[in-house]
Amino acid sequence: TSVGFALSLVFYMTQSEVCPPSCSCKSPVEAEGLHVDCSSRKLREVPALPLNTTRLYLQNNSLTTVPPGALDSLSSLKEVKIFDNPWNCDCHILYLKLWLEDVSAASLENIRCTTPALMRMKPLRQLTGNELGTCKRLLPIKCLEFFWRDLVLIAGAIITLIIVAWALKCSKKLVCQINLKRYYTRGWLLGRHSFKTH
Repeated sequence: TSVGFALSLVFYMTQSEVCPPSCSCKSPVEAEGLHVDCSSRKLREVPALPLNTTRLYLQNNSLTTVPPGALDSLSSLKEVKIFDNPWNCDCHILYLKLWLEDVSAASLENIRCTTPALMRMKPLRQLTGNELGTCKRLLPIKCLEFFWRDLVLIAGAIITLIIVAWALKCSKKLVCQINLKRYYTRGWLLGRHSFKTH
């Protein structure tokens, strides 16, 4: 029993070390991983979270956005509550929207935009790319750039095929001309030789 107590103490100390100082962490005996409660802490940004977080509570804070990649390491996550925050629904909110769609689509139901004014009280799940017009400048490759790149590649492929077809046609014509020339030269030489013998 003393060994078990020592192990649980070490486990508790280890978990306490990785728990963000602005949050409280629990590790229920019946469940694996941590329940990280960062709700109602007036947080302005998402803290560094333990990798073994299974339940995350970030509701009722002052979060306006989540930096891209900030939540990607939480592979064990089963539940997340992130509503009641003053979300700024510009391009930077796309990461959170896409991440929630993959990890916890149900959480999107309760998330509403606060700013900009046109987006106020709109559910995050209903936002489309058209509404986030400024995203065009922030995305690494625009859809239009994909279109022009593909168009250039297709045009290049067509031009290459035309050149290859033209080269093959010219080479066949050249081969035919060379063969005809040889044939006529050979015929002329044979004719001349037979004339001399007679």
